[in-house]
Amino acid sequence: MTKRIITISREFGSGGRFIGEEVAKKLGIAYYDKNIINEIAEKSGLSPEYIQENAELSPKKGLFAYAFAGRDVTGKSVEDLVYEAQRKVILELAEKESCVIIGRNADYILKDRDDVLNVFIHGDTPEKIQRITRLYNVEEQKAVKMMVDIDKRRMANYNFYTNQKWGGKADNYTLCLNSSQLGYDRCEKIIMECI
Repeated sequence: MTKRIITISREFGSGGRFIGEEVAKKLGIAYYDKNIINEIAEKSGLSPEYIQENAELSPKKGLFAYAFAGRDVTGKSVEDLVYEAQRKVILELAEKESCVIIGRNADYILKDRDDVLNVFIHGDTPEKIQRITRLYNVEEQKAVKMMVDIDKRRMANYNFYTNQKWGGKADNYTLCLNSSQLGYDRCEKIIMECI
């Protein structure tokens, strides 16, 4: 197989991370998700804990936090430094080997490459809530709050750094798959067939 990169953006609770991990296993290629946090931390000079909380999500303070964030002499905020470090790591990984990359605006960062399949996984709200309650052992109300908060922060981060619309705009992705309607196995098969 020639080198292929699969990026998976996903709604919280849709199973996108699980689908991506299974695709990587079945194709025998590298899988990158939280395991790149240390590399991003190293390149940015920030702690892995800070990167884990902030590399894919907007600040908890909301979208306008980007506009009013403190800046260094070059005009960059801490969030900008994190994004730039994340961007460098993703470009290096894509150059190195076939892989699946989960989230982190990888679809946009790698948009100029011909060997990338950009996938967006979404799902129906009731199934996402059920999955979140089961995986995180929380009540339904907490699951709804988590889903709304995380997707809102992912959207704000993506929209800010890419000037694109996260999730809802099919133009940004090669495939948009509803895991609730298709099921995880079929989503995996469709992705592998496209590769």
